[in-house]
Amino acid sequence: MADVKLQGVSKAYGATRILHGIDLEIRDGEFMVFVGPSGCGKSTLLRTIAGLEDITGGEMRIGGALVNEVPPAERGIAMVFQSYALYPHMNLYDNMAFGLKLAKVPPAEIDAAVRHAARILHIEHLLERKPKDLSGGQRQRVAIGRAIVRKPEVFLFDEPLSNLDAALRVRMRYEFAKLHEDLKTTMVYVTHDQVEAMTLADRIVVLQAGRIEQVGTPLELYEHPANLFVAGFIGSPKMNFIEAELAEASAQQALLRLRDGTLLRACVDASRAQVGDKLTLGVRPEHIRLGGEANTVRSSVSFVECLGSATFAYCSFPGTDEPLTCQFEGRNGHDRVRSGDALQLLIPAEAAYVFDAQGQAMRRLAAPELVA
Repeated sequence: MADVKLQGVSKAYGATRILHGIDLEIRDGEFMVFVGPSGCGKSTLLRTIAGLEDITGGEMRIGGALVNEVPPAERGIAMVFQSYALYPHMNLYDNMAFGLKLAKVPPAEIDAAVRHAARILHIEHLLERKPKDLSGGQRQRVAIGRAIVRKPEVFLFDEPLSNLDAALRVRMRYEFAKLHEDLKTTMVYVTHDQVEAMTLADRIVVLQAGRIEQVGTPLELYEHPANLFVAGFIGSPKMNFIEAELAEASAQQALLRLRDGTLLRACVDASRAQVGDKLTLGVRPEHIRLGGEANTVRSSVSFVECLGSATFAYCSFPGTDEPLTCQFEGRNGHDRVRSGDALQLLIPAEAAYVFDAQGQAMRRLAAPELVA
């Protein structure tokens, strides 16, 4: 196993800069996930670690060794791509063994490595089959097995589940978690799916426009997003954002005036803000409640989705770019909320997030677990 350290890593194609001074430490044995929207640089960053892209500036170390000029084959890494890239004329055994044969590894060692990887991935019974006889999930296991047999110090995964259907992605998330538990190897995983990130990662790196917005555990990013971008990216459904103005401020709370004149209290440290500042109120759909007298807003329901375990109500409200999303647990929500209803919605002060005009989060003073 090995750690990966990036210091001031940048990447440019001519005058176009893709990565801007990335500083990051991936710990030995850690499962690190890169997330962000399309074009944010997450795959480019992964490819620089692999050595498939030369870095323009900075230093990169794997296991303490400087690898800026080290070719991919000598970095002690193995990469699994979005495309399985299996040889169609070879059976699974030969697909997994091919790289070791090229390296002139003794046949007995190759056989032991292939069968060990097959046992880990539960594909021992498929080794004589060819790729065309396999499902998408089985093909992905073979691609992973091809990486395992190389015994790398670092595994790199570039959106490995994006070609699979929704049900199989759920199953494969479990397989990846179990694989990391079994191998205890450093893994770096790229995805645009924040659900994958939340369920798999020890820590998540949120990227935007080639820069790191925040690094933290899934719960740290969910409970304490550093800014509007992270708050809107982590969480499903995503956080609601409402335009507001600061009416009163202290180190214990902020009193916000919404566009319709409603006043809402938020438990944040607003001591550095000024009355009249333009702010953004954030509230997660699962924290909004029906009813209440204080800290409430009035809204009308535009659309309702009942998913059995939860009901989602999409409500119109001034000062939002999108409908206000409310999540209510179970069928009770569906029984109590109908399209066209006028609702009184409680936004607990302890569950409120407040972001300044630059999009940076004010420090929250209440523990999220108190607002379950």
